Amino acid sequence: MLEFNQLKLNKVISYKNQPYKIVFAQHSKQARSGAVLRTKLKNLITGDVLEKTFNGGDKFEEADLERAKANFLYKDDDNSYFMDLENFEQFQFSNTDIENELNYLKEGSQIEVLKFNSEPVSVILPTKMEFKIISAPPGIKGDTAGTATKQVTIETGADIKCPLFIKDGDSIRINTENGEYVERV
Repeated sequence: MLEFNQLKLNKVISYKNQPYKIVFAQHSKQARSGAVLRTKLKNLITGDVLEKTFNGGDKFEEADLERAKANFLYKDDDNSYFMDLENFEQFQFSNTDIENELNYLKEGSQIEVLKFNSEPVSVILPTKMEFKIISAPPGIKGDTAGTATKQVTIETGADIKCPLFIKDGDSIRINTENGEYVERV
């Protein structure tokens, strides 16, 4: 059982016997009332999103999910295709269901997949991944107060803010949870 204060972003709970991922969470406490948690929950099976407010005394069950290793194979206009590394079965997700993760998926990437009742419902990326820079404008030092950054494009097509010294062809490490530059490799 999870306590109220253990509910955080990306935690998967069981709500009405279905797995829901917390995609937004905001704790708040007003003067005389108890603490509440405003959330947006995404159903991992249907993709529906619902807004739910929980009270301080509520308890939650963590969803009974299996984790398995998988490889990202390729994507087309509508779907992304993966292969389970244990039984070599292929499965797919709609590109709209894994929209955020697509920015960091490159062919051959090894990821984890969450399964509910033996059916794949979500993917989990490694926290840090390495990418090659395919487009980086030249860094121009100017009137900056603090850390100067520029927008670069990585091999998956995603745009990332990086320090000015990053050039075309460099390899960088990115935190996939927040999309931020970590270091040059």
